[in-house]
Amino acid sequence: MPDTLHHIGLLLGTEDDWPTAFETIVSRLGSIKGEDGSSHRIDVERLTIEPFDLRDEPRHELVVDRLAYWYYHPREWLKKVAMMDDVYLLNSPFTFQSMEKHAAYCAMIRCGLKVPRTVLVPFKRPPDNARFAYTAARYNRPFDLGEVAERVGYPLFMKPYDGGQWVGVTRIRDEAELHRAYDASGERLMHLQAAIDGYEVFARSLSIGPETMVMRFRPEEPLHDRYAVSHDFLTPQVGSEVVSISRLINAFFRWEFNSCECLVRGDEVYPIDYANACPDVGLTSLHYYFPWAIKTLVKWCTFCVVVGRRPQLDLDTRHYFDVGDRDDLTYDEKLTAYRRLADDYFEADRYAEFCATSLAHVDELVLEWVASPELDALLVDTVRRLYPSHEHERFVAHFRGLIGQWVREQGAEPALSG
Repeated sequence: MPDTLHHIGLLLGTEDDWPTAFETIVSRLGSIKGEDGSSHRIDVERLTIEPFDLRDEPRHELVVDRLAYWYYHPREWLKKVAMMDDVYLLNSPFTFQSMEKHAAYCAMIRCGLKVPRTVLVPFKRPPDNARFAYTAARYNRPFDLGEVAERVGYPLFMKPYDGGQWVGVTRIRDEAELHRAYDASGERLMHLQAAIDGYEVFARSLSIGPETMVMRFRPEEPLHDRYAVSHDFLTPQVGSEVVSISRLINAFFRWEFNSCECLVRGDEVYPIDYANACPDVGLTSLHYYFPWAIKTLVKWCTFCVVVGRRPQLDLDTRHYFDVGDRDDLTYDEKLTAYRRLADDYFEADRYAEFCATSLAHVDELVLEWVASPELDALLVDTVRRLYPSHEHERFVAHFRGLIGQWVREQGAEPALSG
């Protein structure tokens, strides 16, 4: 009986490094056994942007989207194929359109997470709408921005309610800086959020399906140095809490490929930014962690199409809020309940069994590729595109060292070209 062929689409922006890695690993998977003994193969295609009829039937069963978070035309195509054709999307375009940073804060505050105190303030410069002046004159109450900030407490951050990539984010220490930042915000709607001063660790976790990698993040460093290679920077209890928060967020919002940022101070974990449905997976930013990201993305996508996992566009917010609203549960008990809900959503046990049987060869396959001259050639090409020519040699050596460390820790030696 011939293999069933499954088509995965990649909807991409400017990136080329991780898509090349993903395509390479998928092309080497070979025939995959399904849970019933059937045989399957996976094909990958980079999608193009073009006019589409709402009754067109797509070829792809699953799409990894990296574009619709900010580009509306492909977002509308994704909404169409999800709603009409049951195409599986790792991140729901419906929730990342409606559940921006603001709504995400609201939901997780109700769930009991330790989101820092956050206040939404009106526009500094009102929107260009003829009705606004009349509405503002009757209904916009004057307010004292300085008094609001005092209630939040200095230092604080002013940041867009729907923002990303740290655009428009300002750390504010006093009222003079507050007014300068607010004046500069223009028509952007802004949050004032309390800073977590004195934190010991900035943790950024990348979650793909039911798997999570928690990394020590240093936002003050250049992009190539922000992820520190550090294995024991959190206690087991705090590490488990960060993982539970990350998976709760992903299951709640239907974001299966997302990053979450938390600040750790003592034993307290404060999630500060977690609506990141287009997470960083670049070779030269993740470096040491890049192989994990690629193999996990391959495993999750393969699992979804082979077992016929159905997309869930509707949200189960009531199940989560039923937990969050209970006064008889401790914070830890709530996290345990959320972890169960997330594991159920991601079919974590079924996925683990599928990886252990049908995808048992993937770890070795990825190791062989990462240790080969092919990955090194991709690395050199990526550095040449991203860095000035006089820096190429230094950056290639830097990333070779980090990736080589990962390979050696897996028990092999990298084959680096000159």
